[in-house]
Amino acid sequence: MSTITSEIKFLVELDENRVPEKLTWTAQDGGVQLEEAKAMLLSIWDSNTKETLRIDLWTKDMPVDEMKIFFHQTLVAMADTFERATQDETMTATMKDFCDYFAEKLELKA
Repeated sequence: MSTITSEIKFLVELDENRVPEKLTWTAQDGGVQLEEAKAMLLSIWDSNTKETLRIDLWTKDMPVDEMKIFFHQTLVAMADTFERATQDETMTATMKDFCDYFAEKLELKA
C-alpha cells in the first residue's frame, strides 16, 4: 500500500532587521497557491519532550484591531478543535465562556 503525502508551505519575506514584511502560503491539495496572510500561529506537538513548539509570525503592517479579531477567532477554533479531539463538553463550554469574555472585553461583539 502506498503512502499519500500532502505539503503545506509557508514563505516569509523579512526586512533588514528580520521582521516579517510578507507572509504567503501554499497548500496545493486545498487549492491554495501563494496566498498572502498578515499573521500565522503554528503549534506542533513534540511527543518526545511532551511540549508544544510554536511559530508565531505577523507582518509589521498587521493592524492591531485585526490582530485582536484574529486571536478571538483562533481561540474559538481551538475550543471547537478541543471538543472534537477530547469530547470534553464541560471544558469546551468553559473555553467558549472565556472566548465570549475575551470578545466582550475587547468590544469585538455587539
